[in-house]
Amino acid sequence: MEWFNWILSSADSTLRLAVPLIFAAMAGIFSERAGVVDIGLEGKMLFAAFAAAAVSYVTGNPWLGLLAAIAGSMMLALVHGYASITQKGDQIISGLAVNFFASGMTITLGHAWFQRGGQTPTLHNDQRFLPAELPGAEWLGDTIPVIGPLYRDVISGHNILVYLAFIAVIITWWVLFRTRFGLRLRAVGEEPNAIDTAGISVVWLRYRAVLIAGLLCGLAGAYLSTAQNAAFGKEMTAGQGYIALAAVIFGKWQPRNALLACLLFGFLSALETRMQGVSIPLIGVLPTQLFSALPYVLTVVLLAGFIGKAVAPKAIGRPYEKER
Repeated sequence: MEWFNWILSSADSTLRLAVPLIFAAMAGIFSERAGVVDIGLEGKMLFAAFAAAAVSYVTGNPWLGLLAAIAGSMMLALVHGYASITQKGDQIISGLAVNFFASGMTITLGHAWFQRGGQTPTLHNDQRFLPAELPGAEWLGDTIPVIGPLYRDVISGHNILVYLAFIAVIITWWVLFRTRFGLRLRAVGEEPNAIDTAGISVVWLRYRAVLIAGLLCGLAGAYLSTAQNAAFGKEMTAGQGYIALAAVIFGKWQPRNALLACLLFGFLSALETRMQGVSIPLIGVLPTQLFSALPYVLTVVLLAGFIGKAVAPKAIGRPYEKER
């Protein structure tokens, strides 16, 4: 029974820690399916996290903080789009510039506005997205074995952004593979000249893709500072944008596969707290730093071992030059 409880608590932590990765991975899929490399996932998440925490603290309303996060992230997405789509600049450099801007600007604004060394004040409960218990969770958990505790301890008890992350995966799949817009989006990432020949604007399609990516990164950032945590901290994304990008590549630009990769990364992150003080037979207690490094080590391993096998959209990373 003790191991069953450990599994349930680990699964619960996995879901919570995977949420920002899921949002960011779906953002990366939209952008890169349209042919625009999005290294700037990290920066958009970071800036959105700061905007959400700052506005939530000032207004006392987490929903206004969420809107601010989305607006800030989409603003950076527009900058990335202007540099890489309109001006046909290097998409990697543009994304890195977004990351550097977000890293420096969040610290500068945080210090100027709150005098806390780049951090925001701690948010109260009414300024955050709090967990909510689903109907019948306690009753099912006490009366039905296995399924009841699973529903009560893993499925129930999350804030609204957790459920929205999994809904976003379904919506991403539906938009990309069941709508005309998704068909055109995938086509512009493969053969933009064919799209242009059909009289469809390649530039407008790609702009819409990066704006959707900005919206999703805004949700990811807001979750980090107003749901998972109760304040913004310096560099609080801690490379999660890059991990999400690795999940996109490992998942071969498919929403379902990217979701599974994000859950794997979330599980490895959950091990950091779940394995504290746990003695492994024949090995003993392992240092928590080992588990902290696992997601980043796996990112390198996956990119080194699978990037050659994952076939990216043909036009990804290439500025569109209209044929004459």
